[in-house]
Amino acid sequence: MHAIGVNELKTHTSEIMRKVREERISYTITYRGKPVGVLLPLEENGGVSKEKNQDPWSKLEKIREKMSSLPRPEKSLTEALSEMRR
Repeated sequence: MHAIGVNELKTHTSEIMRKVREERISYTITYRGKPVGVLLPLEENGGVSKEKNQDPWSKLEKIREKMSSLPRPEKSLTEALSEMRR
């Protein structure tokens, strides 16, 4: 998903809306560098597009699967932090 500032959105609204409509591009809208909203293309029936790369739950599931296949660390995070503080 592309990030775009509110001022850029205001300046280039027509061009951005054309990209959303024709190229199916999604945007995260930012204000002073912080995300404040999302601009997504709609499906033909007016529903929100559910592409796999836009679904945060499917991304989280992929991360969980990847982490579960990794070997367990020798030390817990608590033990490692305790050693660093000594």
